[in-house]
Amino acid sequence: MTNNDLISIIIPVYNSSKYLAETIESIENQTYQNYEAIFIDDGSEDNSIETIEKYKSKNAKIKIIKLSHQGVSNARNIGIKHARGRFLTFLDADDIWFKEKLEKQINFIKENDYAFVYCNFKYISDDGTKVSKEIKAGSKTDYNKGLQDIRILTITTMIDLNKIPKKLCYMPNVMNEDVATWWNIIRNGFIAYGQDEVLAYYRKTKNSRSSKKYVTAFYRWKLYRNQEKLKLGKSLYCFFRYILNGIFKRAGRMKEFRKNEER
Repeated sequence: MTNNDLISIIIPVYNSSKYLAETIESIENQTYQNYEAIFIDDGSEDNSIETIEKYKSKNAKIKIIKLSHQGVSNARNIGIKHARGRFLTFLDADDIWFKEKLEKQINFIKENDYAFVYCNFKYISDDGTKVSKEIKAGSKTDYNKGLQDIRILTITTMIDLNKIPKKLCYMPNVMNEDVATWWNIIRNGFIAYGQDEVLAYYRKTKNSRSSKKYVTAFYRWKLYRNQEKLKLGKSLYCFFRYILNGIFKRAGRMKEFRKNEER
């Protein structure tokens, strides 16, 4: 195993002590161990730093960068800047990976000679007791498809920096910064390929952005107009398809929920 196969994991942290131990252990339990875990503490006011330092004292693969509070985009960008690996991936401080996540994704990306990959995932509740059905992310995403319906969750991705330059991976300081970043990458001619396997849990808390649908929709419109600079007609078309896809996905989840209640 060479350093060329090193995976750099970027983990922004802000007041996440409630979940951090479980998140860090999901990294340490990976079946693939050639990684560096870069934790960027964005001015936490709880004991997040103490939790990370406790694990760091026993694991030299853990790195800590301390910042004043500047937001998640800046934190991730600092982490990307310090990344030494060929492969780049992201984990948020309250989410969890399956233990085979890194191994299966690095095999998937290398065996197929892909540049950018992502996988399926499941939602878990704040306390980790409730788990959703599998969320399918789709087989591949190009720019046109991604504008209308992008299902690439940040914690499910892996990027080969031998193919995609770091400058395309830096995240703008906007809401839905991850979506803007994936659009930037695939607008530059890359295709993101989906791995049809669940490898991550996304924790859905009361404060998570994905739980605020109207806010998310508002900022998606702003991305169309301000970030991608789409013309009004194109923006309206993409926004309509985005809303329609959201309705279909929600209807499917409600149908599944009712089935489970009837069992």
